Amino acid sequence: MEKYEKVKKIGNGGSGKAILVKSKEDGHQYVIKEIDISGMSPEERQESQKEVEVLADVSHPNIVQYKESFEEEGCLCIVMDYCEGGDLLKKIKSQKGELFSEKRILDWFVQICLALKHVHDRKILHRDIKPQNIFLTKDETVQLGDFGVSRVLNSTKELATTFIGTLLYLSPEIYENEPYDNKRY
Repeated sequence: MEKYEKVKKIGNGGSGKAILVKSKEDGHQYVIKEIDISGMSPEERQESQKEVEVLADVSHPNIVQYKESFEEEGCLCIVMDYCEGGDLLKKIKSQKGELFSEKRILDWFVQICLALKHVHDRKILHRDIKPQNIFLTKDETVQLGDFGVSRVLNSTKELATTFIGTLLYLSPEIYENEPYDNKRY
């Protein structure tokens, strides 16, 4: 953490907290996702490390970009680009009932689809797509983030069966406890 100066805490999630930091090397702002791994079993630690592996393997303009990761004081720290526009849920709430233009919605929808195509082409299932995991840059480019419950399939014929994700946003296959893959999710 010596390479970064903490600016402020910007979020809490089921798997950790998000901290806005400034790089002492280049002055850029990043987000560090801190995941407490101190009380985890070796298997749970390995699962936490999975998000790092997935993020390091994807590079796309519509996916939050991974910078580096390290362990410090019982926490796994994942450094990622900062999306100044916040998440889509905050953007929706800031509208106070005013509707977005159809053009803006279609533009965001296409960007989300491009991000999903990119990860699905790599046999990665995000498994927690919701407004809180869709981020906006300062120019309102959409970036998909939080791959904490993602799953990498070993082959194109493999199906996942885990009941995981945020209840309100589950796909019908997961909700009905059916096997799924990138085509059925």
